[in-house]
Amino acid sequence: MPKITRKLPASAKPSPAKKVVAKAVKAPAKIAKPKPIKLKPIKLKPWTKAQVHEAFSRFRKANPEPKGELEHLNPYTLLVAVVLSAQATDAGVNKATRALFPIADTPQKMIDLGEEAVREYIKTIGLYRTKAKNVIALSEKLIREFGGVVPRTRAEIESLPGAGRKTANVVLNMAFGEHTMAVDTHVFRVGNRTNMAPGKNVLDVELELERVIPHEFMLHAHHWLILHGRYTCLARKPRCEVCLINDLCQWPEKTVV
Repeated sequence: MPKITRKLPASAKPSPAKKVVAKAVKAPAKIAKPKPIKLKPIKLKPWTKAQVHEAFSRFRKANPEPKGELEHLNPYTLLVAVVLSAQATDAGVNKATRALFPIADTPQKMIDLGEEAVREYIKTIGLYRTKAKNVIALSEKLIREFGGVVPRTRAEIESLPGAGRKTANVVLNMAFGEHTMAVDTHVFRVGNRTNMAPGKNVLDVELELERVIPHEFMLHAHHWLILHGRYTCLARKPRCEVCLINDLCQWPEKTVV
């Protein structure tokens, strides 16, 4: 039987053009990736002496006699309050010490009260077990080595259990009127955000603030900066609209008023 061959009509055969289109669909051309845009970092200028003086003049005018918010009765209770304030709020510490300090305002009274009782008074504060142990230990050391009196040098205060450089700076400033700069999270933020005293760690910021702040402001400087960071230059949502130093601040993201 003869083989029958059927020819497709010309219209049914793929044209060369269609073949090209089909090939293009199967193997799309590679799209070049855009090159990343490199943004130049914003270079901030150091504050001038005049700008720093102006900033603290405004702080002084608004609040001539700023006070620390930790409640205390004497240098000893101030020392204990600062030790208790590590990783805790001043308000939380005050709530606990209002009942504690009237009955234990000296190292000997605190020792007589005992660690277990101290724990009960401060149990609403974070790390209260460790802090109660430190309060008793520092009280014992004050009696043993310093005659029951809070020492007046940074090195001696730092030698006490639970006390560090910030504790020493606060006590020296508030109890003895020394021109020290206690850098907490608020002061660290203000120093870096405004570019008044940028630093990678708290010691860098402390030393830079001591360098740039005029002597006439140093007694109250750390209180002004703490209060500014606590109530105006907030961590998440700074209140630039009411900031006393808005025009001097160099934070690139500030709200200009």
